[in-house]
Amino acid sequence: MDNSLEAKRQTYWRLLKYVRPYWIRMTIGILAGFVVGGSLFGSLMLVPSLMSGIEFSGGGSSGETVPVEEIVAAARNTSGEAGVAEVRKLLQKPKTEETSKIRKELEKANRTLRHLGLSAFQLVYDHGDVRLEKTSTKQELLTFPAETETGKMTWQFFTVFCVGFVLLWCIKNLATYVNHYLTRWVGTRVVADLRSEIFNKLLNQSLRFYGKTDVGQLISRCTNDTSAIESSVANVIADATRCPIEILACAAAIVYASVQSGRWSLPLILFIATPLCILPVAILGRKIRKAYQKSFAQIADVVTRMHEVFTGIMVVKAYHAEKREIDRFEYANRKYFRTVIRATRAQLLMSPLMEIVAVAATLAFLIFSYSQEISLSELAQLLAPCFIAYRPIKDLAKIATYIQRSMAAADRYFQVIDYNTALTESPNPLPLKEFRDKISFRDVTFAYDQHKILDGISFDIPKGHIVAVVGETGSGKTTIANLIARFYDCDSGSITIDGKEVRDIDIADLRNMIGIVTQDALLFNDTIADNIAYGMPGASREQIIEAAKQANAHNFIIDGRHPEGYDTFAGEKGFRLSGGEKQRISIARAILKNPPILILDEATSALDTVTEKLVQDALNNVMVNRTVFAIAHRLSTIQNANLIIVLEKGHIVEAGSHDELLALGGRYKKLHDTQFGKAK
Repeated sequence: MDNSLEAKRQTYWRLLKYVRPYWIRMTIGILAGFVVGGSLFGSLMLVPSLMSGIEFSGGGSSGETVPVEEIVAAARNTSGEAGVAEVRKLLQKPKTEETSKIRKELEKANRTLRHLGLSAFQLVYDHGDVRLEKTSTKQELLTFPAETETGKMTWQFFTVFCVGFVLLWCIKNLATYVNHYLTRWVGTRVVADLRSEIFNKLLNQSLRFYGKTDVGQLISRCTNDTSAIESSVANVIADATRCPIEILACAAAIVYASVQSGRWSLPLILFIATPLCILPVAILGRKIRKAYQKSFAQIADVVTRMHEVFTGIMVVKAYHAEKREIDRFEYANRKYFRTVIRATRAQLLMSPLMEIVAVAATLAFLIFSYSQEISLSELAQLLAPCFIAYRPIKDLAKIATYIQRSMAAADRYFQVIDYNTALTESPNPLPLKEFRDKISFRDVTFAYDQHKILDGISFDIPKGHIVAVVGETGSGKTTIANLIARFYDCDSGSITIDGKEVRDIDIADLRNMIGIVTQDALLFNDTIADNIAYGMPGASREQIIEAAKQANAHNFIIDGRHPEGYDTFAGEKGFRLSGGEKQRISIARAILKNPPILILDEATSALDTVTEKLVQDALNNVMVNRTVFAIAHRLSTIQNANLIIVLEKGHIVEAGSHDELLALGGRYKKLHDTQFGKAK
């Protein structure tokens, strides 16, 4: 339990750290929240005066009325001028009490003027009138009547309270807008940063990571999980900075009213009832988080099914498996639906439970107030803050839901951020600006998931030489290419370029030295020109065309098969192009990059004879004056190689030129005879 709470706290603090770059906007938003609370408190302080004004307008005084029996007794006990004076004094008693109330209001107004730095002015009560004057010279600036002859509040004075109330309410709503806008801006910006960070983190993971992880799951982490954090954080920051201040303002107003009236039992009832309103939040919060964690896992499964089907749509249609895939997708979709409904059920229970508790507490409060014969103005001064505080209290319940939802998504988000398989670059990487000598493998071993792929591999690739490797599927051919480009690190042994260990070479320099043409030419959904220039984003159109010509790609680009020529979009993974066209564009990409080291990974194995001839001619162009490591299934493409390595189960079983290996009569000769129809 303690570990769980500690993990939650760590998640909260990690999310808050992303707010730090935007602390100015955040500070202004929080200060606006304080303004909300202050203006709300000020408007609540005007409620008794407004209620008193309404009671005045009913034709009677809000002060204590003088019983008739008291006036008659005064008249009997005194006579003459003394009796008249005593009766007049009693009749003027309500007016005196109301005058005292007005003076109190003016004292509060003068304190407000001093707090605002306007101590040069003051309000003075003078025989039923309120006068605004300069403090130092007593110069009268403005006078208006405060009460009538009967002791009622005048409409002018009542209007001042109304205008003040409206003004404070306008300030509150303006501050609420500033609070919402700035805090939600920060929340949205934070989530944009989170999305950028996870994309950057995933791009820097090693190929070993991608070999273990489903792409659909990664897409869900980048989209659905961060979207859940975005909708939650944007609302949480706004409401979390405003609601507590509003609640404190309402609580302060209740305490102030209790001090004025001397009735402490009423706020005690209210403060006991308020935590009961939050009780459903504490009960349902943990269930909501667990339910949303499951829902995020399920939506990731839904995305995975969609990704697999759409990327393999040709296979699905070839085997007429549409119905089977629809059933599998609907099964995953139903599981996601059930988990979301469980979370929604718990979330929606919060509001009704809070309302039931709040209504019950309000009724108990009204019954108690009735038994204590509390006046309308006192009741309004206590109940108005309660009703106003209910909304922020209810919003806090939503905040709890948002927090649980965002924390469920954040837990999954930080799992990816904390999982690091990126290749570690040397603290002081060695530069590699040109390739001068050779690439050397010395006793290299490599295992993938406890399965040894290479075992004690040693050979050299001298500058300007073509070194080819052949062997059965799974023998380790592609692994050697990946180790040269340092997509992986070997488990033991050493790989050097010009005597420098690849682990110590600056990764950017290393990759700039190497060009790769793979069997499955991967193109992006961009123009043909941009695909060719992917390795050199600043290349001119003339350079792109020249590279396409060397790759035997220029003719098919401009002969009308692709109406927009070099500006034709290749489609998803080059879907609008044939296999040979994609391969030649991939070769043009390598030619334009012009690397000194070239890796060819079975670049012609999936092509027909005519296309293979075009692609092979293009490869011959790209191999000129370059050091080439070629992986081949078709032995006809590597007969001119300086060195051919034969791999079998991670070991080099033969090595030599084409003629030397044929003369040896071993494994290479068997492969050659099988491909060229000479096997017996």
